[in-house]
Amino acid sequence: MAVIGQFPLLSEVKRRTIRAPVNPLDKSTIVSIFPKFISERKHTIQPGVFEIQPGTYEHPSLLIVGPSSWWKEIDENQPLLEIPHSSIQIADSVVKDYCNGLLGCDMASNMPGLFFIPGEINEEQLKKDHKESLDSALVKQKNWYYALVRMADALWSRSMGNPLTISDEMKLAARDLNLINKEWLKDSQTMDLVRCAACGHLKNPAYPVCSNCKNITDPAKAKALGLVFAQ
Repeated sequence: MAVIGQFPLLSEVKRRTIRAPVNPLDKSTIVSIFPKFISERKHTIQPGVFEIQPGTYEHPSLLIVGPSSWWKEIDENQPLLEIPHSSIQIADSVVKDYCNGLLGCDMASNMPGLFFIPGEINEEQLKKDHKESLDSALVKQKNWYYALVRMADALWSRSMGNPLTISDEMKLAARDLNLINKEWLKDSQTMDLVRCAACGHLKNPAYPVCSNCKNITDPAKAKALGLVFAQ
């Protein structure tokens, strides 16, 4: 900061972002039964870092949030104007901004088990007074999981077993639904990819045909499997 002697310039004092006193009762609780760490960062507000630990239906993760503010510039001769947002607005934004970008999430019946409750509550109060919301989140999360598994099955089939088409959320969904026999759930297959000699596309060596260029990369295996190709 530029100073004249021991004092900052008046223009710089006006540009400081100094928050007004915060209402200590303005709090909301973000609830997560999604077994994955969530980190939401919003660089235009203060506070703007929200980290939610993995949770389960039995032991939900709780994050208490308060109000945040952003600053609007009026002109260079006036201080920055603080625009506060309530804890409810902040909690709603954290949930929506995270879920909206997820594959298969429709923000209605298929979405992660992430929601918020106005006010500050603990796990005991959540299970006692908001069990309906907790049960609803579990149903929505399971619906989302099943949608992800169906997508994974289709992608696995269309890519002829390319494990790069399977996301971490798909694997998490299969494990949480106890669908551990899914072939695409085997992480070891990621290391078995080989390049097609014709086009260089990564492929699963267990399949004798390249999914990209349709070249028969292993005629012996194709013959052993009884595959017949059009001439």
